[in-house]
Amino acid sequence: MSAENGIVSKPSKYSVPETLHRLETILNAKSIKVFALVDHSGEAEKAGLKMPPTQLLIFGNPKGGTPAMLAAPTAAIDLPLKALAWQDAKGQVWLSYNDPAYIQHRFGLSDNLMEPLAGIGALLEQALA
Repeated sequence: MSAENGIVSKPSKYSVPETLHRLETILNAKSIKVFALVDHSGEAEKAGLKMPPTQLLIFGNPKGGTPAMLAAPTAAIDLPLKALAWQDAKGQVWLSYNDPAYIQHRFGLSDNLMEPLAGIGALLEQALA
């Protein structure tokens, strides 16, 4: 696991769309709301630009995230949670996300407020298996 500026990136053996599809399936099974899928590379292509496959999945549970945002309103910049699937120049696909410990430190949130958000790493690991 590597963390840079609070971002954790894990290699995926799947394509960008398949990586996020696997994650979305897990989220749906756990009744975690998927708010949006942003296809950065698809939108770049529509604008006449070339970009390696890059997609962002935005998801969360309002019951878990809202208390954190009430305690620190600017936490809404990082919530709901996001998972970025992207392909590097060598063709390796990665799944990246904000480390919950980084979010906690960044906004001075208590362990109690972070408890519902702390399991993101385990969910992502399931999608990569």
